Amino acid sequence: MTVHDERGNAVDTAAAPEASDEHLQKIWDRVVGRRAFLQKAGLASAVAVPASAIVASGASAQRLRRAGDRPTEGDFAILRFLCAAEIIESDLWEQYAAFGGQASSGRPNDGQNGFYSSALQNLDSDMPQYISDNTDDEESHQAFINGYLMSKGQRPVSLDRFRKLPPSGATGGGSKKVLTNLQSLNVDTSWYLRYRAVTNPDFGATFGQAVTIKNQPAIPVSDTDTPPGDT
Repeated sequence: MTVHDERGNAVDTAAAPEASDEHLQKIWDRVVGRRAFLQKAGLASAVAVPASAIVASGASAQRLRRAGDRPTEGDFAILRFLCAAEIIESDLWEQYAAFGGQASSGRPNDGQNGFYSSALQNLDSDMPQYISDNTDDEESHQAFINGYLMSKGQRPVSLDRFRKLPPSGATGGGSKKVLTNLQSLNVDTSWYLRYRAVTNPDFGATFGQAVTIKNQPAIPVSDTDTPPGDT
């Protein structure tokens, strides 16, 4: 791993300009539009909003009532896209969990690689539980969205035909093919410089890598990396 320390010359100490009333109104209108879709789809939770916001969104709510309660094909397409994203997230978290998660009655196959799990706990003693909890969350998200789609007579989302990548050969890797490659990662660290720069990427500014990370594994690739029985 090669480290290029470019951070010292990239700090922006200027205060951000205040947003105009018109700009804030446009942002609020987008929020109201998103919540209107979620309410129509039956997915939004109730939240407290200012009285002025309720009045402002009244016209949108009336239009939705006239349109009926059933989501449109466009709404279903958005949900299918979101479900696909959750499936991809679940795939990578399931790989982490198999190696370094916390085994439990609900997740008996988590944490199969003791060496990897111990290494994670050097970073944070709660890391195995955190990984398993996150994996549960991602799996529940995709299950919820697919369940909703099926309740409306829609086809559930499946990405199984795209499972082409071989799993890791290390203990815990299993035999199921995966969607995401955690054995050779290129990590974009330009965000560190981008968020501290005085220049703006919207106007063509480009940023290098704060730290160069190429072809690095995030999980054990073989038992040579994490010998069975070692912790």
